[in-house]
Amino acid sequence: MATGVQIVFDCADPDKLATFWAAALHYTKQDPPPGFASWPDFLKAQGIPESKLNSASAVVDPDGAGPRIFFQQVPEGKSVKNRLHLDLNVGGPRDRPHDERRRLIDSEVDRLVRLGARKSRAVEERGEYFVNMFDPEGNEFDVQ
Repeated sequence: MATGVQIVFDCADPDKLATFWAAALHYTKQDPPPGFASWPDFLKAQGIPESKLNSASAVVDPDGAGPRIFFQQVPEGKSVKNRLHLDLNVGGPRDRPHDERRRLIDSEVDRLVRLGARKSRAVEERGEYFVNMFDPEGNEFDVQ
């Protein structure tokens, strides 16, 4: 049996980044534990001070297939290129015509920019096409 994984982002604003990635991936923010209307309600019941209510957030695949993504607040800002990044596979199968894949990728890039991402550069090499982007806190990811 394979080992399950969770992807963790260090960030300054967990709620903002969770909101972006939930929309980008068609995920949902994780629901609070049963008996609580919201995460702040749960955290306050645990004695967490108001200043720490945005110290973490998580998003989940509504279908249960993809990994949970956890966002944890850290004091330091991002300073170098990511050693790991996500590739958003939106172009469909590799045997789909190149022009159609490119149209799907560019359409998704436009949607992600409206959500708060920044486009870095489009790359076309060895018959592949992808767009390198940054999320709202500058984490690199690719749309392919």
